[in-house]
Amino acid sequence: MSGAHHHIGRPVPPRHHDRLVRGHGRFLADLRATGVLYAALVRSPLAHARVVGFDATAARSDPRCALVLGPDDLAKRTAPIPTVWRLPGQPEDRVPIAAHTARYAGQPLGIVVADTPTAAEDLADAVRLDLDPLPPVPTVADALAEHAPPIVPGAAGNEAGSIRFGAPQEEIAAALSRAELVVEREFTLPRVNHSPLESRGVLAEYDPGTGLLTVHASSQSPHSMRQDLCAVLGLRADRVRVIAPDVGGSFGSKVLLYPDEAMVCAAAVDLGAAVRWVESRTENFICAYQGRGQRTTARLAIGPEGRFLVFDAHILADLGAYATQAGSGPHQVTALTLQGPYHVDAAAATVTGVYTTRVPTGAYRGYGMQEAAFIRERLIDEAARELGVSPLDLRLDNLIRPEELPHTTHTGLTYDSGDYGAALRRAAALAERPPPPDPPWVRRAGAVVAAVEISAFAPSALLEAFGIAWSGWEGVRLRINHDGTVTAYSGVIAVGQGIETSLAQIAAEGLGVPLDWVRVELGDTDTAPHSDLSAQASRALTLAGGALLIAARRLADRMRTLAAGFLGTDPDRVTQRIASHADPSSPDAAFHGADGARITWREVAHRGYRGWGRRKSTDRIVMEEAVDFDPPQLTFAHGAHAAEVTVDLGTGRVTVTGYWAVHDSGVLVNPLIAHGQIAGGIAQGLGQALTEEARADAEGVPVTRSFREYAIPAAQDIPEDLVIEHTCTPSTAIPGGFKGLGEGGTILPPAAVTCAVAAAVPEIAHALTSLPLTPSRVRAALRAAGITAEGGIR
Repeated sequence: MSGAHHHIGRPVPPRHHDRLVRGHGRFLADLRATGVLYAALVRSPLAHARVVGFDATAARSDPRCALVLGPDDLAKRTAPIPTVWRLPGQPEDRVPIAAHTARYAGQPLGIVVADTPTAAEDLADAVRLDLDPLPPVPTVADALAEHAPPIVPGAAGNEAGSIRFGAPQEEIAAALSRAELVVEREFTLPRVNHSPLESRGVLAEYDPGTGLLTVHASSQSPHSMRQDLCAVLGLRADRVRVIAPDVGGSFGSKVLLYPDEAMVCAAAVDLGAAVRWVESRTENFICAYQGRGQRTTARLAIGPEGRFLVFDAHILADLGAYATQAGSGPHQVTALTLQGPYHVDAAAATVTGVYTTRVPTGAYRGYGMQEAAFIRERLIDEAARELGVSPLDLRLDNLIRPEELPHTTHTGLTYDSGDYGAALRRAAALAERPPPPDPPWVRRAGAVVAAVEISAFAPSALLEAFGIAWSGWEGVRLRINHDGTVTAYSGVIAVGQGIETSLAQIAAEGLGVPLDWVRVELGDTDTAPHSDLSAQASRALTLAGGALLIAARRLADRMRTLAAGFLGTDPDRVTQRIASHADPSSPDAAFHGADGARITWREVAHRGYRGWGRRKSTDRIVMEEAVDFDPPQLTFAHGAHAAEVTVDLGTGRVTVTGYWAVHDSGVLVNPLIAHGQIAGGIAQGLGQALTEEARADAEGVPVTRSFREYAIPAAQDIPEDLVIEHTCTPSTAIPGGFKGLGEGGTILPPAAVTCAVAAAVPEIAHALTSLPLTPSRVRAALRAAGITAEGGIR
């Protein structure tokens, strides 16, 4: 059997599943440390207040107490967290650890460390806060109102800066002058909670003898966390080590260093000990950064023959109390991707960041693209309704065609490859079925929508041009060990997406060896190549996988060359033959010369470590390849989703009865994992369409504090008729032709479901501009339209 093992494209079960199912996972709360202490945070109960006093006398006098740090103590021990992606004119470029003014309910003001978790919680409750209340500013409307109290001291108002992408105003005006129809709506996309299976957590251990801070964290980006900790604590980079153990989901909530996590690390340094903090579920709801949060006024102009003339939007971004490290980034992506897969004469969007007295917002799966898709696809559906034409035909008539790719949008994104029309037509065809009989109080209809997905978020030059202070390249190291086994090191992180299995498949294919020879190591800044962005923005497999494929091919050539030296022949006369279940030392895993001589894979590797078999003395000895891959451009996945819904006219309940998705993510490494990623993303998107909203009261205090008030999708909320298909247009920018798919499933469900509801009940279509489509919200729209429970019109 030859060594040309075909692992790419095989539905291999994720390697970590068996270990986790058997209870052998190592999540943050499972880790052990000698003499570990426990932390609890002292948090503000008010959304906006000056901290007049922080009295920890009772806590400090308790024998269980190891340390208390209040705002003044933290100011001496920490510097603010630098921000990375800012708006022009943004008045703050750092997020403070030491806060003397609370700007959201749940903001950490201090930390208590004790000998048990219960003691830490008790002593945190014993700290007396003296707060001078300030007026809360919980919404964007409140923040922009005349005479609104300023949230950022010294700033003129609550705007956090503004940026515009796309065509100049005069081009927009000229295109609008040719319009036969202009559809304009105001859309409200609420904040949502990430709700990962595992909440956040930190186990920080400081060794005063070596000056080494070792941090185990449930983190999606250990290298970024290390950089921020160095800045906050004033430590050298080689004195901070961040390790991500098993991470129970993130969806963007764990890509940044939080002030409370920094406090835990500062406490560990102060004590010279190990300190653990695991976020409670209530803390996760009220204190972890949230996603989305946007109010947008947008319009679509239509010209003769249904031609798209203008997409134009003004996005008000709810940043919360601080613009976090990524800050307005998701909202800027909304502006950049507003045009979607369509031709249009002019497109532009302006983003204005707004401070409010609520927990900050940040990255969330679908990162601005879900918002753009909802705005764009709802406008298209509303235009079709007003024109009296088929929404599907209107989309198809305006899609960018395959022969027109690459295509550069008005906001400067260059789509590389794909067939948008084929995906849209296929999704529509899959959804075609005769409707079952429904009672008169139930309406049923469907809709099909389309989007593109930014993936391989990199080129470093692009990040530099946008002023985003991250590196975009991705590095890997691939090593053939002396026993012939293979170890791959990557800076991307496993957060439940099966990346370790997919990377092993790529390495095994590039080397032509069995999959079980390959082990993938992730999550340790001491061993993993540098990665600022790690596993976010649909980039882990594309960039790490592309780099790994290059490294594997190079190492495969080196092994063949070494084997040729031992066999006394030329490399092109050597054949690699490895049986699928052979081990590296087996005669069935060998290089063969033309004369029948052979040498096993393990023997080549072992002799290679001795420096034997090199053709020239200057040839490398170490059996390892390091590749830093910085792609020439972004690559774009795309897809189309169709949804069928029923609407109960009496209760306003929307039920998704069928869902069909067609995705093009280039070459699929593991179709089983790809299917799971898309299916999970669809479920997450359906939650945001129908039930999920992180709410606060008029004082800015969160009211969704548990899963009793915050409903995520359950199994019964996902239609049995869920169909996912994949097409393949390989990327021209990524070795292997890979494209990202981590966010694709999440991007389109809110648009698909809402457009389907509009098709089912066109009388309320104009009012379907806010999410989620809860029964009360839909029922209110039905009553406002005069629709009775029996389906009649009053």
